[in-house]
Amino acid sequence: MPPRTDKTTALRVAVLADSDTRWKWGALTARRLTTGASGTSAQHVEITGLLLRGRATPTPRQLAEVGDVGIDTERVREVTAVEFLHTVRDEGYDVVVLALVGGAVQAMLHGLAALRLPARPVVVTGYVGVVYEKLADGLLLRHGADIVLANSRHDAERFRAVYEGVGADASAVTEAALPFLGGEPHRPRVGRDTVVFAAQPSVPASRADRTYLLRRLVEHARLHPDREVLLKLRSKPGEHTTHIEELPYQRLAERLPGGLPPNFRLVYGHMGEVLDRTDLLVTVSSTAALESLHRRVPTAILTDLGVRETLGNHHFIGSGLLTSWDRLDGGFRPEPDPAWLAGQGVAADGTYATAYDHARARVDALLAAARLPDLAPYYTPATAPGYLPGILARHHLAPDGHPLPGADRPRETGGVRGAMRDAVREAARGAYRQGVQRVAPVIRRMGEL
Repeated sequence: MPPRTDKTTALRVAVLADSDTRWKWGALTARRLTTGASGTSAQHVEITGLLLRGRATPTPRQLAEVGDVGIDTERVREVTAVEFLHTVRDEGYDVVVLALVGGAVQAMLHGLAALRLPARPVVVTGYVGVVYEKLADGLLLRHGADIVLANSRHDAERFRAVYEGVGADASAVTEAALPFLGGEPHRPRVGRDTVVFAAQPSVPASRADRTYLLRRLVEHARLHPDREVLLKLRSKPGEHTTHIEELPYQRLAERLPGGLPPNFRLVYGHMGEVLDRTDLLVTVSSTAALESLHRRVPTAILTDLGVRETLGNHHFIGSGLLTSWDRLDGGFRPEPDPAWLAGQGVAADGTYATAYDHARARVDALLAAARLPDLAPYYTPATAPGYLPGILARHHLAPDGHPLPGADRPRETGGVRGAMRDAVREAARGAYRQGVQRVAPVIRRMGEL
């Protein structure tokens, strides 16, 4: 692909995502990275949205609630891994953003390398939020992309340390910020006092812990009838997000003794719109805390269930935000530590406007290169023969990155057979969701008897 200097030629970008949150991250990242890249402007960028088929493929409702990402959701289509690779081969994209779980990123990197394109796209990946678990595993699965985005200086330093520690090239690590920060700074309003609890699908995991948090939130509403208390939910029962939610708060709320007070509500929708009316955000470890801090909204990270790696709230050690429901009930409002904030990429100091300048310049330089080097992930059949083949097989790829026999057959998209295939797939998804949210908890309880 020749250097892109013709301003009348559109820069072609593909975003591949596997959940609603990663779609939001990938689409907005694509916008931030390509606005101004190679002398183009926003109107000269064409972004194609692709959803990797799987258990967490977002529904139309979830796509709509992500908010405006500058891509018509009616044109977003669902693909398998092999179909995605064929699309890249046939469409000639300039940039590919992989907004996927680590294993899927690794599979796509090997699949793209196996295409042996004479002019391949620039490949970008990263994380959708706070990285509090599987740091080494997730990073090494993303190694091989041209750009591995870090959402803060803190993350960039950790990412480089991991790569350098295993002898891998760390030059792809590029500091930026979360692409969905924004909105108006918080301004207290007379007559408004809104407390929002940002729920997470898998943190905490147990019924007892989730019921405890719900009960304390409801009790807070009863203690302060003059406040509006909102439980911000990520998905409706039966839908999946980036993480599996076995015990939806909606169902727990239905069983709560005494019912719900009139000033307590369950809400969905775009997080930015909820933050517009939030006066205190409470969470265990949700990335929503970073969005809140960016807007200077008072933010609290709960310690009620401990400060533990499994909860992710250990990430906020040193932030000044750790507190308990008892203190919040008494009127306490945490104050964030300025030094901690400076390293976390929330850019509440006004530097967010330039947070993507370096990453955009790297994309610009890669697009201008006469030829990009071959993709070279850290994991290969020689370095990880007991790990890599299984990761690739889950996406119907052989150890060399080529599609497994039969995986690249054209998929039925119309007629009776196509309709039957789609119906079977949806039924399988429904069965999986039922298993996760109904059967698995019952089996777990029986095992505890």
